[in-house]
Amino acid sequence: MKQMTFADAEYAGKCKQTREEFFLMEMDQVAPWEGLMALT
Repeated sequence: MKQMTFADAEYAGKCKQTREEFFLMEMDQVAPWEGLMALT
């Protein structure tokens, strides 16, 4: 078995961000969910 490098260990903890997650993150910056819920 190949020994894990520091770069491999760092990359292993990161997962690829999906388009849905990216969209929701951008929407939260434009219109924060807490602010919208306060209006109702």
